[in-house]
Amino acid sequence: MCASGKYNSRGPALIPRMKIKHRIYYITLFSVVLLGLVATGMFQFWPHSIESTADWTLDKRSIHDAPLIRLPVSSPIPERGDLSCRMHTCFDVYRCGYNPKNRIKVTVNPPQLPKLKYALIFLVLMLLHCYALQVYIYPLQRFADELGVPISSTGLSREYNDLLSAISDSDFYTDDVTRACLFIPSIDVLNQNSLRIRETAQALAMLPRWDKGMNHLLFNMLPGGPPDYNTALDVPRDRALLAGGGFSTWTYRQGYDISIPVYSPLSADVELPERQPGPRRYFILSSQTAIHREYRAELERLKEENGEALLLLDKCSNLSQGAASARKRCYKGQVYDYPQILQESSFCVVLRGARLGQATLSDVLQAGCVPVILADSYILPFSEVLDWKRASVVIPEEKLSEMYTILKSIPHRQVEEMQRQARWFWDAYFSSMKAVGLTTLQIINDRIYPYAARTYEQWNNPPVVKWSSVNSPLFLPLIPPRAPGFTAVVLTYDRVESLFRVITEISKVPSLAKLLVVWNNQNKSPPEESLWPKVSVPLKVVRTKENKLSNRFFPYDEIETEAVLAIDDDIIMLTSDELQFGYEVWREFPDRLVGYPGRLHLWDHEMGKWKYESEWTNEVSMVLTGAAFYHKYFNYLYTYKMPGDIKNWVDAHMNCEDIAMNFLVANITGKAPIKVTPRKKFKCPECTAIDGLSLDQTHMVERSECINKFASVFGTMPLKVVEHRADPVLYKDDFPEKLKSFPNIGSL
Repeated sequence: MCASGKYNSRGPALIPRMKIKHRIYYITLFSVVLLGLVATGMFQFWPHSIESTADWTLDKRSIHDAPLIRLPVSSPIPERGDLSCRMHTCFDVYRCGYNPKNRIKVTVNPPQLPKLKYALIFLVLMLLHCYALQVYIYPLQRFADELGVPISSTGLSREYNDLLSAISDSDFYTDDVTRACLFIPSIDVLNQNSLRIRETAQALAMLPRWDKGMNHLLFNMLPGGPPDYNTALDVPRDRALLAGGGFSTWTYRQGYDISIPVYSPLSADVELPERQPGPRRYFILSSQTAIHREYRAELERLKEENGEALLLLDKCSNLSQGAASARKRCYKGQVYDYPQILQESSFCVVLRGARLGQATLSDVLQAGCVPVILADSYILPFSEVLDWKRASVVIPEEKLSEMYTILKSIPHRQVEEMQRQARWFWDAYFSSMKAVGLTTLQIINDRIYPYAARTYEQWNNPPVVKWSSVNSPLFLPLIPPRAPGFTAVVLTYDRVESLFRVITEISKVPSLAKLLVVWNNQNKSPPEESLWPKVSVPLKVVRTKENKLSNRFFPYDEIETEAVLAIDDDIIMLTSDELQFGYEVWREFPDRLVGYPGRLHLWDHEMGKWKYESEWTNEVSMVLTGAAFYHKYFNYLYTYKMPGDIKNWVDAHMNCEDIAMNFLVANITGKAPIKVTPRKKFKCPECTAIDGLSLDQTHMVERSECINKFASVFGTMPLKVVEHRADPVLYKDDFPEKLKSFPNIGSL
């Protein structure tokens, strides 16, 4: 914008002149900033040497070739570990400044300046330090005492080598120690049994950037030792973060430490194909070999009570000890392959041993068996982000005798979902040392950048979009703007009287922006313009070239609003309040299908396939698009990105386009639809079986076939079951109608 005014010899009268001293100040500031940019650029590209820039890799350097560091007896020993440590007290977040990739990195603390100067310099600092690399791994070194005895009996284990190699190959890694936010020693402390505690602590204290363990991360899976088996690493470690495999509620520093799984070596040696969820040969299976005698006695009692439903395995006494025997389990002389036998049970027992963390948990998850965890005070792996209620059953140890009854009370469908979730947890977070390491770093990264952290859904919902590169519509605003309203798309064929009634009712909705009638009858012209109802919004009639149900989801240019209301020409019982409320709910959940007729999919155990359910139940997994709001983005996906032959199959069978849309949206978002208002009857009473497709006798059978067909094409069952609906806040309250925003909400 420019200000207009009279000019004099000194310039515009309305624009004050900048004082000479201010002009000099800003010119100087700009010069300093420019010089800083030039200097930083030269520093970035000019060859230079820092503390250590060697890539971390065992391919280039064997542990046997690493330099030997002797530890004097008088070397300092870190403090045991501060149980009060939290991210805001024992972690220097100022090493980890802003960067576009939301990754941990180094930052510079700006001096205290006036607000304008502070803002300018802070912006410059953000430009200067947008590095994406952030985790530094110390170079390999061998540590020994003054007599030359190593601090570890095993050196660098294969598991720790795999872990460090995975981190060095990831986006988290930097070989520039000055940029690092997090430091990982190359000292292997995964297994405390192999360590000399005092000497290992001295080696940690000798690390050049140890600084009382600040911003250092240690990985340990087997803590403690006989006789007490502490649940956290006994090596004194100052303020270092600990990724531990056996934390209890007494040793876990919540929000600081990370509970990780105990890696199972069988993961790398045995490949178990994923098995479809469902009933298994055994109901409960116990495969651990070092169970306390009291627990084993209780399991044997349960076995006597429940017979073949419970399989109680133990180590094989008639086999020689070795790698082969580790993969075998026995029951009364019968030998079973382990971990393959785990796939034959619905539930698998995971009992505490000498340590709380057990590698059996990983084996059970890999088998797709629901773990039944009996380990009081155990902090489950990655429980900071993973919802274990979806993949396991946790039972107090004192209720082991009630285990069978507790598990029998879980519905079959829930068991199947838990089996599926258990296997996905293993694939995503347990399957390799790489998965364990990168998950740990991602959790720390989310703590430092909470505004860019992964959501609950991203951590816990399997990614099911495998058939295209289309992004999920979660880029949408949290609440779309109210002004545009919605476009009502009415699919019709020949029911003119009913169509006009629908248009008349919809036109009463305050947020309606446009009416679009999709005329699907090629043998008959739509009524003359003078016969159509008079409405206050634009009304457009689109004539299709073929009679296809998919025409209702075509991305017509006439749809200019984000929100679309798909509605059939016989849905006349919805009131304007119900429709307006549905739109308001959609505005808060623009990535969901928000609709009125609710339906459910069920697994038929006798038939071994899915079936369609339209009875009134407590659950909903679909809302029919005969009356539903959704984002127009899904029109594009339905028309151009629908997987397989689903779209052609729908048009050929003239059925199930609404189920296909439910599959599509659930597959993209991983979320369930939202049913609004209590009404369950929607169609006009006059509509006969001849007029109404959904009243055909074969309708239910065909709908079940659709669900099985679509699940086969998608390669999964994306539909989510929920037990709630959305109603207006004062819907049933005893208030005067004039105080309610939506007074005219139908009951049925």
